[in-house]
Amino acid sequence: MSWLDALILGLVEGLTEFLPISSTGHLILTRSLLGLEGDDVARALIIIQGAAILAVCWEYRVRLWDTTRSLLTQARARLFALNLLIAFVPIAVLAKLYNKPIEAVLFAPVPVALALVIGGLFILWAERRKHTERITTVDDIKPADALKVGLFQTLALFPGTSRSAATILGGLFIGMGRRAATEFSFFIAIPVLLAATAYELWETRDAMTIAETGPLALSSVVAFISALLSIRFLLRFVSRHSFAVFAWYRIVFGAIVLAMWALGWVKW
Repeated sequence: MSWLDALILGLVEGLTEFLPISSTGHLILTRSLLGLEGDDVARALIIIQGAAILAVCWEYRVRLWDTTRSLLTQARARLFALNLLIAFVPIAVLAKLYNKPIEAVLFAPVPVALALVIGGLFILWAERRKHTERITTVDDIKPADALKVGLFQTLALFPGTSRSAATILGGLFIGMGRRAATEFSFFIAIPVLLAATAYELWETRDAMTIAETGPLALSSVVAFISALLSIRFLLRFVSRHSFAVFAWYRIVFGAIVLAMWALGWVKW
């Protein structure tokens, strides 16, 4: 992976991780276009997700610190932490059981493009259905709500689905407002992506080389900065708009990838 490759991958990861358009799907397509193969690239794609999630930790550092120091004294802090844990468990269990076979079969451009289109159609349907808003902030979320969103999050194991889209749509389905669903999607990404990054670092600790560290560091810094900008953009956007624009982006982009594959213009 060259320095330019690292820059591109970091930018793609940061800009797409928290938008409902699938960062994993975009990274798979980008890697295919750049002709990047090998274990070092696969490691990088997971590790830079950890850098992107640090942007959430930074953006919400006051809330996270207040929660941490109040766990023993405030019921609100304990409920928030419990909800994150409950939402994390389903995807952690299923990822441990099924991530390898899913990676072997579905981590390819064509399945990703199909998932982008299908997910876009679901977003359009979700936005057009009658929506009763009963949860306006993340503090209104109950453990049962967190479990439901956590179950929706397991759909993100299929590349191209988007963890962000799955959790936000799950939130909308159970009665969350757009901002509450978006913020909860940010928060539950913290244990999911940090755990995935830590696991990958541990599993590949002996295989990683010194030569990888420079490009990987650049990719991580770029992912952090671009993710921070993406988070702030999305919070402003959802306060005034629906998610329909992301649905149409997914549908058009996925259709273009499928058309290029069908016509033989690009060898994905």
